Amino acid sequence: MRRSPASFSRYRVGSVVAALIVGGVALSGPASAFLSEFGIEGMGVVSTKASEIRGSVSPDGQHIVWGSTDREGGAGGWDLWQARLKDGRWQDARPLDVNSPANDFDPLFSADGRWLYFFSNRPGGIGGDDLYRAAVKPDGSVGKAENLGRGVNTRGDEWAPTPSRDGRHLLFASDGHGGAGRHDLFVARWDGSAFVDPKPVPGINTKADEFDAAWLGDGRTLVYARSQDPASKPVRLFVAHCDGARYDDAGPLMLSFNTDDATTLGPTIDWNKPGELLVSGAAKSPRAGKLDLYRMKAPAVAGKDGCVLEP
Repeated sequence: MRRSPASFSRYRVGSVVAALIVGGVALSGPASAFLSEFGIEGMGVVSTKASEIRGSVSPDGQHIVWGSTDREGGAGGWDLWQARLKDGRWQDARPLDVNSPANDFDPLFSADGRWLYFFSNRPGGIGGDDLYRAAVKPDGSVGKAENLGRGVNTRGDEWAPTPSRDGRHLLFASDGHGGAGRHDLFVARWDGSAFVDPKPVPGINTKADEFDAAWLGDGRTLVYARSQDPASKPVRLFVAHCDGARYDDAGPLMLSFNTDDATTLGPTIDWNKPGELLVSGAAKSPRAGKLDLYRMKAPAVAGKDGCVLEP
């Protein structure tokens, strides 16, 4: 079961109290007086009339990548895009060369900046949507896509690869490893040559779909998406804290447009600004298109160590 582009047009938006940032620069005046908490990312360059989902900023802060299901100019239906920082603004948005005629989606830079992780259903994979990574070159371009292998990929669909800060674990969603039902969240460990031995994230998975997760505080707190069916139903972001053994006390991410009848997803931590979170959703204002990228203060890390599996 794959996420359908139709799922990204299903939302009803609430009001947003947010700090308006256009192209990465805060604005003053009446708009910013109304908006005091969030900001749209790269108005007209990153966030456009299309759907932009799961933005990731490189650790050096010089590039941002994201996925789009319907932006014109890519190689396939779902493509990866990148813009670079110039004069304090995101500019020169263009599709990545690693794109294929198939679906390429859910990008995320590793914390050391060496790799770009994503999923793809391109030919030659193990199942439907497989997890891949590509080496990041000094100029910000990426190399050849490398399938992450059978340690994590199955005949089902794997989404949203999220390496830990130290690179020793990979958080991802899958419907091919068993679990509580539909898509569940798993953590695999690095054995020196591959990510292997995925285990369910303790305390999170249900009969619904859980996916698009981001670790805060090296795993002490988790932000993740849940939906009864992301291809046809709303998607909402939740926050849960580790109690020392499992994630508990889950509640909705405090964001005005993260409501139970909207679609909000794709949370990622900005590696060079770990107190800031990027999410995809649809605010009443500022708004560029269907689903936009927004920057917000990350939730407080209120959990304990113990929920990230050790090798």
